[in-house]
Amino acid sequence: MYVLLIYCKMNRHFLKEIEIGSKNALVKKRIITHYIYNGSSTITDLSKELDLSVPTVTKFIGEMCEDGYLNDYGKLETSGGRHPNLYGLNPESGYFIGVDIKKFAVNIGLINFKGDMVELKMNIPYKLENSVKGMDELCHIVSSFIAELPISKEKILNINVNVSGRVNPESGYSFSQFNFEERPLADILSEKLGYRLSIDNDTRAMTYGEYIQGCVKGEKNVIFVNVSWGLGIGIIIDGKVYTGKSGFSGEFGHVNAFDNEIICHCGKKGCLETEASGTALYRILLERIQGGERSILSEEVLAGKQITLDEIIASVIKEDMLCIEIVEEIGLKLGKQIAGLINLFNPELVIIGGTLSLTDDYLTQPIRSAVRKYSLNLVNKDSVIMTSKLKDRAGIVGACMLARSRMFEA
Repeated sequence: MYVLLIYCKMNRHFLKEIEIGSKNALVKKRIITHYIYNGSSTITDLSKELDLSVPTVTKFIGEMCEDGYLNDYGKLETSGGRHPNLYGLNPESGYFIGVDIKKFAVNIGLINFKGDMVELKMNIPYKLENSVKGMDELCHIVSSFIAELPISKEKILNINVNVSGRVNPESGYSFSQFNFEERPLADILSEKLGYRLSIDNDTRAMTYGEYIQGCVKGEKNVIFVNVSWGLGIGIIIDGKVYTGKSGFSGEFGHVNAFDNEIICHCGKKGCLETEASGTALYRILLERIQGGERSILSEEVLAGKQITLDEIIASVIKEDMLCIEIVEEIGLKLGKQIAGLINLFNPELVIIGGTLSLTDDYLTQPIRSAVRKYSLNLVNKDSVIMTSKLKDRAGIVGACMLARSRMFEA
């Protein structure tokens, strides 16, 4: 108990340093950020990376080992000469929680200081309702998750909540969901849950998750396309997540792409999302079944039963021809617009993620075909298009990683 009390006091002292923004805290944040992205390293390598003297880095490393944030992992094996010590993050020095809100469920995860997933609960039943009641229910679910954790609650350093729509991660405001008060949503949720808390856009979190633990292998310029109920993109430029001036970058689904009379949930007509998203897949499938075409889901649809997007995806995997045909049509429409993104950004990697990406090649092959047809050959040859490695875990992994990085990145 005494050791835990000392640890918690040191913990709070470091958190206070971060809030004040002292020079020492900024250097410590840079050191932690280096270890987050690069793993363990020696003092010499760290001093070169941070452009600080070896004695300065040695001093900070010593303090951070005493505070419990870093571990000395012993001598590094080298071919000759003195063997330097290897230092890295202490996995048990702190924990971070990610909350990924879906349309009909919530995913919650806990990672340790090194980024290892310690606890994970997927698909906790929750119907996203943009109301005070919906927000309170979300807080109850998160509080219940925390109460069951087998760790000291004092070691939870930050929580990050993924929110769809327009989100400013710097100010903590959400302009699409739970926007009921003048105060930032991050402050409201922090007050209700009793922990430091940040928020970010769900697609951006998925992008970050894929960048840190997914299919990104050294690429620095990446576009992540989230094809779920809605449609959005995450952008990484020169290794950094691009947010835009107010955090509103990536509203790909609201590009005016069609001359149709379908009203998007944003209130406008002709948005890309109206023809290339999970919402579009759902609507088109129902229209075509009601028009007389056959599907595995025909009986349920014609009986008036509400089907889910997961059931449609499962039907694609079971080789339902109507569902496959609609997914491929969506892939062609989407690929035409992604071709424009490739012409604009010239990325190394385009990742197709979100719920519809679970159909794998049924979606990605039409996208690749359209990209080859509509983008410049010189540009698209630089861009690899692949399906998300993390799949339905991208959002929760990203939420957890953002909870950590939002706290420590200088």
